[in-house]
Amino acid sequence: MRRALMFCMTGALLLATAGRAQTAAPASVPAVVDPVFQAFALDAHLPGAVWGVVQDGELVHVGSFGVQDIVSRRPVSGETLFRIASMTKAFTALTVLKLRDEGRLQLEAAAEQYVPQLRGWHYPTADSPRIRVRDLLNHSAGFVTDDPWGDRQTPLPEAQFTQLLQEGVPFTRTPEMAYEYSNLGFAILGRIISNVSGHPYADTIGRVLLQPLGMTSSGFVAESAPAERRALGYRWEDNEWRLEPTLGPGAFGAMGGLQTSASDYAKWIAFLLSAWPPRDAQDSRIVKRATVRELAQGSNFPTFRQRPGRALPNACQQAATYGMGMRVALDCELGLTLNHAGGYPGYGSFVLLLPERGWALFAFANRTYAPMATPVWDAALALQKAALLPPSRPVPLSAALEQAYATTVRIYGAGDVLVARDELAMNFLLDHSAAHWSAELAALKGQVGECTTDMAPRATGALTGEFVWRCAHGRLRGALELAPTQPPRIQQLQLEAIVP
Repeated sequence: MRRALMFCMTGALLLATAGRAQTAAPASVPAVVDPVFQAFALDAHLPGAVWGVVQDGELVHVGSFGVQDIVSRRPVSGETLFRIASMTKAFTALTVLKLRDEGRLQLEAAAEQYVPQLRGWHYPTADSPRIRVRDLLNHSAGFVTDDPWGDRQTPLPEAQFTQLLQEGVPFTRTPEMAYEYSNLGFAILGRIISNVSGHPYADTIGRVLLQPLGMTSSGFVAESAPAERRALGYRWEDNEWRLEPTLGPGAFGAMGGLQTSASDYAKWIAFLLSAWPPRDAQDSRIVKRATVRELAQGSNFPTFRQRPGRALPNACQQAATYGMGMRVALDCELGLTLNHAGGYPGYGSFVLLLPERGWALFAFANRTYAPMATPVWDAALALQKAALLPPSRPVPLSAALEQAYATTVRIYGAGDVLVARDELAMNFLLDHSAAHWSAELAALKGQVGECTTDMAPRATGALTGEFVWRCAHGRLRGALELAPTQPPRIQQLQLEAIVP
């Protein structure tokens, strides 16, 4: 799928209607996000668009703009069906992982083990590794970026795809050397799913994911859906709207063929978000929570990029990589994010998950390559600035860390680490002697005095945590690390005075 492209905004607005479905969200959520999307829809000259906000497993708000098609002028709603293009890739990736869980394939195995047509390929160098299933998931198989070509391959017949694979394809580089986005790679994953499952790709996705999630309106044959619910795809060309041809089902459906509605897609997003945080509760019968979280496991080829959206030049820089059907980025304001765009003839879409907060936003439009990443990121930041997004879920305080914190309080009060000698790891007094610690503790007390220590530490893991104490003459910042022993003992204690 072609990544979001910026284009010139020309022509008069077709229809400037804005709709809003009934929601469970507080009035403040629509009030914050709807103006962002409505303004973008006007500026980007979109025939129609829909956007949704998912919170803790529920579609709490859906907003809409414009029309499904320019002839009937039916307004877009949460039930309108859009092609979501490359946002299909996450469905493909998770199905591959489920087949792995069932013992039916291995990610480290050569892809040719499951697709025999790959066995005779000519690789770029004599020392090239054979393409693994994992390389296809991470876009590191050595294929060239193929968005313009790949977009039009969706209806390619399976027999022609088989012939293409038998003839071999040229590489742009040696496999496992770099990330490069490849729709061909995900089409091969679709063939792997078909061969391993023994059923056509679309049928397998339906059985494994769509049906269990209740996504009854979603599918890979766009024209089989009721015409009155479909958003037709358009491109703006020569100062007029041109209807894009409907791309039917075929061998490249695994890279971008899914059609869905906002209400259906929200079920998928709620399911993904339910994998966070890790917990002891009964696991999902659809796909294990730990398996869902693998979508966020990035490749070995991270990038540094400016956050998408209408950001200022000094906006947040992100560390980003490609996981499995999802891009993974660490944002300076939003934290861990999973996201993916979908660009297609007639359509543009984008999804942004904040898994550690339990929230997500997504948007679909029926204009060719509409760059919906822009309003989705902007709306997420607007929610953040309005203090509507919760902070990342806290790490639970373990009994071991709670005990170590109490030991730290005792050490500071006594001014002597030896009062807790049995609770120190074997390295502790080797790294710094007891006499050194006594001197350090005395110096700290001289700076900040006695401290209030009745607040709980903030856990950063089951065996690590940090805290700040209010003291008579300032504050004291501390950090704890426990050793991987049974029982866990303190391997490192850091204390630093914060003096006005």
